[in-house]
Amino acid sequence: MMDLLISWQRWIYGGVRASLLEFSQSGDFWLLASMIGTGVLFGAIHALTPGHGKTILASYVAGARSSFARAFSVSTLLAATHVLTAVLIAFFASQLVERSFVGGGRAPALELISRVTLIGIGAWLFVRAIRSRPGRKRAEGFWVALTAGLVTCPLTLFVVVAALSQGEPGAGLMFAASMLVGIAFTLCMVAGLAVAGQRLFLDVALRNGATLSVVSRALDATAGILIILFAGIQLLE
Repeated sequence: MMDLLISWQRWIYGGVRASLLEFSQSGDFWLLASMIGTGVLFGAIHALTPGHGKTILASYVAGARSSFARAFSVSTLLAATHVLTAVLIAFFASQLVERSFVGGGRAPALELISRVTLIGIGAWLFVRAIRSRPGRKRAEGFWVALTAGLVTCPLTLFVVVAALSQGEPGAGLMFAASMLVGIAFTLCMVAGLAVAGQRLFLDVALRNGATLSVVSRALDATAGILIILFAGIQLLE
């Protein structure tokens, strides 16, 4: 799977880099516009590959009893953080990242911070569910999205670095923005399915005599356990 991902990423990067080179020479606006459309499409597909915080997002949203609007806002923030981290590294801190395709564009230091913090958030959710009635705060979704998004988007990183090397930072930023739209779309779909599944579970549980308080605490605890589990697995990879 990883070899396939690396090959697929190299193929996309090669095509986009060729377009960047042609744009830097011709200044063709329509070529840039086609790159934006490509970025949205590839962003949506790219987000289906391993990573991008999908399991963390689904675990949190399913346990949070969120509305669809709230789930979509958390998803969009995660996507924005995921892409913006790559952009900031490309501009200001490229030494933090493994820039080869074999390295996958990973930033090990940020990944470590992200996963350790997520384990802490998961532990907090679990302990709170055990000790008292869950009392969700809007800030929780913000911190989950922000922390999970610290894992950089490698494709965005490579393209922005290529754009900078061609002297076209604006084109790189526009492509990154289009990637954000595509990634956010896929993450919103994942979050929407998690909310729908959680509501179905809640309806079945309540119909079978469970109380809302008990079900809420169970969902909170489950979300905490899953976040710890997935972040722990990623930490050991």
